[in-house]
Amino acid sequence: MAEYPQLLHTVIDAADCRGLAEFYRRLLGLHYRDGDEPPTEGEDAADWLVLLDAADNRVLAVQEKTTTTPPAWPSEEVPMQMHMDFAVPSMVELQRHRARAETLGARLLQDRSGDDDEPLYVLADPAGHPFCLLVR
Repeated sequence: MAEYPQLLHTVIDAADCRGLAEFYRRLLGLHYRDGDEPPTEGEDAADWLVLLDAADNRVLAVQEKTTTTPPAWPSEEVPMQMHMDFAVPSMVELQRHRARAETLGARLLQDRSGDDDEPLYVLADPAGHPFCLLVR
């Protein structure tokens, strides 16, 4: 059983920088770079946050952009501003991580779990950015 999905690709903006960083921190089991932890009372909120893996490698940065409009995928009316793919090793893990993501605030956009070549789910994070969970 894989503890967390493996991040393959990323670039991201969000109106709620901390909220989206928290979603991905919890989904992927990451931690904040020193100094990026949630502020204590009276401190200013950050507009740039970096998340690290267990070996302290940079994995994801979230930048505040208050004028960001959530994507309307699959429509191109408001195009994707980024796209991430997360690989899991099996169908069992695909189901488990979909449920975890939804518990954390993701919503299902497309179910391709029955695809023989590449089973996957397209989900939207809490800011509306599409991402894929796929068996690889």
